[in-house]
Amino acid sequence: MEREVAAEQAFVDRVYRQLEHAGQAAQSLAREGHSRAHLGHEGGLVERDAMVFQAAKRIAQLDAAHEGLVFGRLDLDATVDAEPRYVGRIGLRDDQHDSLLIDWRAPAAAVFYQATAAEPQHVLRRRVLRSTGRAVVGVEDELLDAEGMAAAEEAGRALPIIGEGALMAQLSRARDRSMHSIVATIQAEQDKAIRAPSKGVVSISGGPGTGKTVVALHRAAYLLYTDRQRYERGGVLVVGPSGVFMRYIERVLPSLGETAVALRSLGEVVDEVRATRHDEPAVADVKGSARMAEVMRRVSRQQAPGSPREYRVFWRDDRLVLDRGRLGQVRRQLMSQGLRNKQLPRVSNALLDALWRQVRGERGRDQGREKFNDEMLSRQDFLDFALAWWPPLDAAGVLCWLREPELLARVAEGVLSAEEQRLLAKSWAGLDPNRPISGQISIEDVPLLDELRYALGDVPQKADDERDDPLALIEGAVNIQELMTAADREYAPAGRAWRPPVSSIEDDGYAHVLIDEAQDLTPMQWRMVGRRGRTASWTIVGDPAQSSWPEPAEADAARAAALERKQIHRFHLSTNYRNSAEIYAHAAAYAERVGLDADLPDAVRRTGVPPREVRLTDGADLESATREAVLELAGAVSGTVGIVVPVARRSEVNAWLASWPELASDAAGARAAVDSSVTPSGDDRVVVLTGLDTKGLEFDGIVVVRPQEIEDESQTGRATLYVVLTRATQLLTTIS
Repeated sequence: MEREVAAEQAFVDRVYRQLEHAGQAAQSLAREGHSRAHLGHEGGLVERDAMVFQAAKRIAQLDAAHEGLVFGRLDLDATVDAEPRYVGRIGLRDDQHDSLLIDWRAPAAAVFYQATAAEPQHVLRRRVLRSTGRAVVGVEDELLDAEGMAAAEEAGRALPIIGEGALMAQLSRARDRSMHSIVATIQAEQDKAIRAPSKGVVSISGGPGTGKTVVALHRAAYLLYTDRQRYERGGVLVVGPSGVFMRYIERVLPSLGETAVALRSLGEVVDEVRATRHDEPAVADVKGSARMAEVMRRVSRQQAPGSPREYRVFWRDDRLVLDRGRLGQVRRQLMSQGLRNKQLPRVSNALLDALWRQVRGERGRDQGREKFNDEMLSRQDFLDFALAWWPPLDAAGVLCWLREPELLARVAEGVLSAEEQRLLAKSWAGLDPNRPISGQISIEDVPLLDELRYALGDVPQKADDERDDPLALIEGAVNIQELMTAADREYAPAGRAWRPPVSSIEDDGYAHVLIDEAQDLTPMQWRMVGRRGRTASWTIVGDPAQSSWPEPAEADAARAAALERKQIHRFHLSTNYRNSAEIYAHAAAYAERVGLDADLPDAVRRTGVPPREVRLTDGADLESATREAVLELAGAVSGTVGIVVPVARRSEVNAWLASWPELASDAAGARAAVDSSVTPSGDDRVVVLTGLDTKGLEFDGIVVVRPQEIEDESQTGRATLYVVLTRATQLLTTIS
């Protein structure tokens, strides 16, 4: 081992020296580009910008590649290549421009993942290098072609086999706060999904611990490598179940050399909006239902609270009136022509038409329509009325309208039951239009906000040369910074003019959309995500048995609508790499006992330690039992320990953890998470989470507190508890 590590270290040192040379060359290119700033002609400026841009990209790529730069080696039979091939996070060439390191996404690296003992593809030995920083700390070998190896040894090539095999070594590692890239241990069935066709939809299914998330993230990096221009220009969106999960995976793509990816939790998909808390299950079930699309459509068509209901004016010999009936006709006419905000340029003409039809006197008729329009548009009271009656609206302000029970009942009539309306009214009662919406809404509200954005449409922008022209304002080239209505004053922050959302619905599309834990998306969340992928390719990852949505058929219909009949390439992963066989047998037995239609993969690793079940008698101290179990696991594993609790107990158990002196180093981080779904940062080993918070995560040890209460929390509590039981890699304790 020492001899082999030393030999690999010498090569790795050479690669890092070359990396530094490449970095210096990129810096030199950047300086040269900046030095051309004096060039005044257009061609020179374009050349300068291109040089600086390409240099910056290369510098960012090189900076992101330092950790675990070299991770693989292939030794092939002599008929192909007697020299070893090294695989790493990026590609590098030496000073003679010969390949020094092969990028893991390059076609030449595919055999590193695809070769097996059954089909070695000329590979004699596959080696994985384990590194800390720049230091090689170990190697793990797999013998793929015994006959070829014997022939190589006869020819004088010494290729010893070191270690227990790369995959099993990776599985034995302690889990920390971040999911590290495991490009070195991707197996053949996973590699097929990673390198699947770029068009259409790649659907990756499989039970717990089969590596679905890792495969999906590596696929995103692979697509960026194979068609960088398309995916960098259009963008790649990665959507996960929670902020906890997104922080957990955030190091993976940068470690693969990719930084042009938007990582969003379901509470962050809409630009400039962030929600971190979940509603209670009963409320979440209503907000997630596809029926809410109709409720949002209806509320988007309501008259703005506080807007005027009538306009009167005397012109020549006629008294002209826009009463509720006439205004209703104009409203229906405008609504029939498209999205509400898009009709702003038509409002003045529609109102003027309704007024002109009432002109009967000869003096008025003799003046003609053009004179009438000019005089009316010069009246400040008419301009004020038009802008107040049909104000530009933003989704956050309209959502705040639903704090009024009467309006909610009106738009939900025939769609939601009285009890569902009551739940929503209670949820939205505290909405304050004078505060930022992000701090008030739940994760389940974000798709409703997005639905309103699309139901309202973008506000047309005003041309720069019309900025100070009131006529242009009312005729539709709307200066959204200058508009202020009665409704705006009521539903906008005090003392501030109304502001539209900075982002536009026209800017929401991506070139590729990746959805993890897809089985949990509600119909409304599928509608939200679908808008971002109408012209995109997709990667969808999930396991139906782990779903927290109670109406699978409704979610399936919404998913099909989001994908718009795109071709689907299906891949199934069948091996559980996360759990020990003992832990997964316990979880699988639970799934079968409660009737879950679970996909049960094969667990490949055994520890000899079965899960421990603690059953407390009446009057027993739950805190003491939890503390004992946590300390036992923390002392037995070197990585993370999760305490999974019912939602109602999260604050209580966090307070316990903060008071346990044996875990003082974890207390500060635990206190930070008392009333939040955010995982403590730093090196804290122990964290308290709810069942839903554990989605997509893994820990070396798990303590499950009151599993029956987790099961009873919602209609899908059994699936949630099944997820919880599959989060541990080494040790599992349940306290009932």
